Amino acid sequence: MNKIVTGIDVGTYHVKVVIAERSDDPKLPPRILGTGYAESRGMRHGYTISVAEASRGIRAALAQAVNAARVKVKSAYVGVGGEGLDEAFSRGETVVERGDSQITDRDMQKAIATSERALAPSVVQNRKIIHTIALRWSVDGVRVLGRNPAGMKGARLAVETLFITAPLRHVEDLIEAVEQTGIEVEDIVASPLAASFVTLQKMQKRVGCVLANIGSETLSIAVFEDDVPISIKVFAMGSSNIGGDIALGLKIPLEEAEQLKVGAVLGAPYSRRKLDDIIGKRVTAMFKLVEGHLKKIGKDELLPAGIILTGGGAGVTTMADIAQAVVQLPARVASLAAGEAGKMQLRDGSWAVAYGLTIWGLGSKGELEPREQGSVREALSGTFGGFWKLTKKFLP
Repeated sequence: MNKIVTGIDVGTYHVKVVIAERSDDPKLPPRILGTGYAESRGMRHGYTISVAEASRGIRAALAQAVNAARVKVKSAYVGVGGEGLDEAFSRGETVVERGDSQITDRDMQKAIATSERALAPSVVQNRKIIHTIALRWSVDGVRVLGRNPAGMKGARLAVETLFITAPLRHVEDLIEAVEQTGIEVEDIVASPLAASFVTLQKMQKRVGCVLANIGSETLSIAVFEDDVPISIKVFAMGSSNIGGDIALGLKIPLEEAEQLKVGAVLGAPYSRRKLDDIIGKRVTAMFKLVEGHLKKIGKDELLPAGIILTGGGAGVTTMADIAQAVVQLPARVASLAAGEAGKMQLRDGSWAVAYGLTIWGLGSKGELEPREQGSVREALSGTFGGFWKLTKKFLP
């Protein structure tokens, strides 16, 4: 099993790379050996519009990280985000195979495979399932409490499954952009899930929370309950919209507006009230989208750990206060130093995805299993082996 892994987060404006090493103490997070940061090219709203340009940005960030870590990188784990990321739910049922009615892993695989086949054609057309997460199991109509039904007895096994999908073209283009740098893609991971490994504590995921990752052009959320992600959604609105609103509202250059957005300009000759009003309107609109989604899945005002903000846009003035007022849940900006990855030495929450990818790769979180042999190409080919590898990572 590899001791050193690399995570690559390709955003709309920036590429971030983290090279990390497994800690000798399993209770400690992976130790960062090097990081790389470069301007992202060839991306729009989180999806690829030019493979060659995207590859240039990835190569530059990789070179920085490799130089700092002083190790040779052959493979990496890559985050998949953007507004094309989506979710679908389905239910599958199967007859238990064994004559003594004992449920095995094979029965669980069959039930999940049945739920995938039950998806509407429009859900999977031109899309790739990148994660398959079993949410709830039932045996002979009775819900299973605990990890999973393996070892229990019954005649029929049913499962309710969450599928996280991404546009197939985007996934293939992103892999090609990375592989053009000479790096093999070991696995692809939904960016909101990768960020959750760094920013959320186990207690928060158990009682229920929302992780909101605020990027430049997108706002992505991952909803957790009972330690399992139960919903993922990406909205085409991010912190760059706030900067644009400020530039238009105050009639100032965009560069100055971006600085005002995060409170970096002291003594600026602009009405603080007007600035707050401009920011407030856009941020309110963003979290109205979050509120609407929580209502859709029946979790509005029902997540005790509240909403945790991360990503480059989380530092926008009054972001947490407005989020709390709109969503009617406790809200705060993720504190990396206070979380499970307190000794990671990361600069801010915008690095959460890249670092979270190394945690996924090392399998060093309690709820994740060590990665099995095989490449991401197997998973993309649709083979059942690759499908089950992804599924097992989130079995409750």
